[in-house]
Amino acid sequence: MRTTVGWQAGRSGIALSRTTLERRDLRPDDIAVRVDYCGVCHSDLHALHAHTGDAPLVPGHEFTGEVTAIGSAVTRFAIGDAVAVGNIVDSCGACAMCRAGQENFCHEFPTLTYAGTDRHDGTTTLGGYSREYVVRDAFAYPLPAGLDPAAAAPLLCAGITVWEPLRALGAGPGSRVAVAGLGGLGHLAVKLAVALGADTTVISRSPGKAADVARLGAHDLIVSTDERRMVAARDRFDVVIDTIAVPHDVAPYLATVALDGTLSHVGHLGSITVEAADLLVGRKKLGSAGSGGRPATAAMLEFCARHDVTADVEVLPSARVNDALDRLQRNDVRYRFVLDLADLG
Repeated sequence: MRTTVGWQAGRSGIALSRTTLERRDLRPDDIAVRVDYCGVCHSDLHALHAHTGDAPLVPGHEFTGEVTAIGSAVTRFAIGDAVAVGNIVDSCGACAMCRAGQENFCHEFPTLTYAGTDRHDGTTTLGGYSREYVVRDAFAYPLPAGLDPAAAAPLLCAGITVWEPLRALGAGPGSRVAVAGLGGLGHLAVKLAVALGADTTVISRSPGKAADVARLGAHDLIVSTDERRMVAARDRFDVVIDTIAVPHDVAPYLATVALDGTLSHVGHLGSITVEAADLLVGRKKLGSAGSGGRPATAAMLEFCARHDVTADVEVLPSARVNDALDRLQRNDVRYRFVLDLADLG
């Protein structure tokens, strides 16, 4: 086994402490990655709150770094290559979804970067809040030159989560896109929609984000508590990407969807209630999405490199991980924390 260091949850609470971690010896198709930057995702908070201590928990599933070793069968990467890894590190490879390049929907469920089960030895996967990660080369991506590695890290979760529905729903020139919620997911949805050429609007409860909305390239801001503006936006948007991370009523956002348009609900993944009439009038559709397959992830990274799209990040030394989690819980970030793992040695 290989050893590294990282930040692991205790048996209760969300506090993490530095500890020694074990990584597997490289299999023929593995690479070892020195983790340089790892994003802090709302999913990490959810995992920590749900943690019972029955299995080790090291969060982190959007990171960039450098290849430090390669398995005997690896040809895609060489030592020293800059790479990125997202929230899926393996899948069955044989089901219809995997064959279609949608490993994120693997019928056997994909192996997650942390709190997942390794398909070969049954161990619990430990995430990117650590100095080294060992991963199948097929689930690592070349980091395009020109992308800042810290600001690119959140593309591997937040970015791909909004990229897939934007592409699947045809966001581009001539389409009207609204992004509900302007947080870690939402600000990247805005940047990507704008770069795709869509007429882009933000729907937010925060009028104080008007300057950010303009800076990100959106064409309009609708304050969701402004009843007049929300009524005026009825049937306006071909695509609404709902990135709001807490339980909420989707009806006001469905009302803004145009004839035959779609609301893609990607923020809060709990239960929702929808009146059939809210879909019936206008033949509106309600959908969702989660993460992305390997072809889409690679295409997103190339697109982001061409269009200079990265996350707005606040980089903190990893020793301040608990500060980052506390502030994230209070929504005190614009728009993504990224941990610098260099302080782990």
